Amino acid sequence: MTLQDTNESRKRLSAIYNEIAKELFGFGTTLLRVTIENNIVTFYAKHRRSPRSAALEGEAPALKLEVDFRMSLLYKKKLRERLEEEMNLDMEAVLRDYDAATQIAITNVILAEPQSNT
Repeated sequence: MTLQDTNESRKRLSAIYNEIAKELFGFGTTLLRVTIENNIVTFYAKHRRSPRSAALEGEAPALKLEVDFRMSLLYKKKLRERLEEEMNLDMEAVLRDYDAATQIAITNVILAEPQSNT
């Protein structure tokens, strides 16, 4: 399926992204922008700082980095599943980078190119 760059598409993508944030962290993002360009969907998000995350940072910084990494992997997995199920999107890759210092995450979803019938 091709994804059209419409307000409706961006709203649905934002809702799915925020729902996953709520499931994993208990609250949504403080800022979320979605752009669709050609076959790439980009989520620019500023997440809320979790009290548990702040506590781990002070007591066990290496553990906090490991938890951040694992949560990012889980986020990508859930995002892929939900986009496939709810929007019928076929994806080549889901790439995510998270900066713990600023709480900013950039997630790029690369959609599969439509197959030609030649």
